[in-house]
Amino acid sequence: MDSRTKYNLGTKLVWHRTLKEFDDFFRRLKTALGTQIHEVFEAEKSKPPKERKLVTFVSDKLWQYRTSFNRYFYRIARLVFGVPIACKQYGLEHNNPIERHNQDIKQRYKVMRHFKSFASAEAFLSLRRFVYNHVRTHQKLNGFPAEEAGIRLELGRNRLYDLIRLCSTT
Repeated sequence: MDSRTKYNLGTKLVWHRTLKEFDDFFRRLKTALGTQIHEVFEAEKSKPPKERKLVTFVSDKLWQYRTSFNRYFYRIARLVFGVPIACKQYGLEHNNPIERHNQDIKQRYKVMRHFKSFASAEAFLSLRRFVYNHVRTHQKLNGFPAEEAGIRLELGRNRLYDLIRLCSTT
């Protein structure tokens, strides 16, 4: 999730948090964002290492994050590793945005009383990411994360319906 725009870049549902699953996730991120991250690195590489403003990933202390990050983004991005869920030292006002996002998913999951299959859970999370980015307004942004990130879709007053219509025509 982008810290400034709150745009959800990607989600991955897994049965177990194995190194292979983390590698798959970081590989997908590199495919989607690798050129942009590399452009930032190219613009900053002439500066001394401590003064570079690289794309920064933030994670908790799960070792798989560091290992997979180092395989895909070692020199071109920065990793802040070991950040607790709520930590003002790292500039987090209340709670880690990812954890709040996960709490919303857990609340919805409880109401639904489980998913029927792994595929239905993945489909739900994928749809939820689109709704979060394009349909639901964000309090602090006074708008939508997608628009804040520069993604402008011609969505009218009924944003969900227009998003469904737009996706069905492509």
